[in-house]
Amino acid sequence: MAVRLQARAYALGAVLLWSTVATAFELALDRLAPEQLVTLASLASTLVLLTVVLVTGRARGLMRLSLRDLGGAAFLGLLSPCLYYLVLFEAYARLPAQEAQPLNYTWVVTLAVLSAVLRKRRLGARGLVALVVCWVGVLVIATRGAVLGLRISDPVGAGLALASAVIWAVYWIFATGEQGDPVIRLLLGFVLGTAWSAVPLFLGSGIRGIDGAGILAASYVGTFEMGLTFLLWQKAQRLARSTAEIGTLVFLTPFLSLVFIHFVAGEEIRRSTLIGLSLIVAGILIERSGQGSGEPVSPGAGASGSAASIPVTGRAAGRRRS
Repeated sequence: MAVRLQARAYALGAVLLWSTVATAFELALDRLAPEQLVTLASLASTLVLLTVVLVTGRARGLMRLSLRDLGGAAFLGLLSPCLYYLVLFEAYARLPAQEAQPLNYTWVVTLAVLSAVLRKRRLGARGLVALVVCWVGVLVIATRGAVLGLRISDPVGAGLALASAVIWAVYWIFATGEQGDPVIRLLLGFVLGTAWSAVPLFLGSGIRGIDGAGILAASYVGTFEMGLTFLLWQKAQRLARSTAEIGTLVFLTPFLSLVFIHFVAGEEIRRSTLIGLSLIVAGILIERSGQGSGEPVSPGAGASGSAASIPVTGRAAGRRRS
């Protein structure tokens, strides 16, 4: 019983921290351009994970890495953190957090669809129903409730948020085939992902206008969206008898996020957001109802969503949120 309580405590801690990151993205992008935030947050996560590797005695694992390991990590690092967070932060720079976060959350159903396509399997009735329910939720959010008129408030922003869900699903498909210590693999991915992220940084806004507040905001994102929270969730999974014990807690994340978005970021939560998000989560639950209790569960990066998911310089000054 004590171990089960510990598992739930670690899981709740992870869920609570992940619930803050959509608000953190919103506030960080008031001070940083998306490419600046990606690079600085990735660097912060790299430092956190490197510290964990050194403190836990995993450093020898770095010496045993092969060229194949490095090649795989370079590819995964390009997908995430580089491309995934760059696209996701561009979406957050254009949309209110209450819209970007649930649209990104569709990665779970997107993953099921892509997996079925790649494995040449039929999606099945349950999967099709889940997909339809999720996409109705997407339309409700993207049109801000004006579904029949199909007037999407920001087509580019909505498209970017949905594209981030696709990138994260692709990342998961490739990452699940990797072997070895997950912390070492995550660290290596962030080291190489940070290097990839430097390319759009120096092609874009560079380091102009970055101040202490911006660095602090990016450090929060890197620590609690990309790094430390993953370790809490991993610990919860190890302690739990099955992922079913903690998996349902994941679905608290997007709703708790709305609380932070309202009270910290100051957004008035629209009824259409609540309805759309409820439909998206319902679609995910429908899709997951066909899985066994042993299936892996994670809020994901950007649980911000993906998973997930704190600030005006450079391109960030031109944000279009309303």
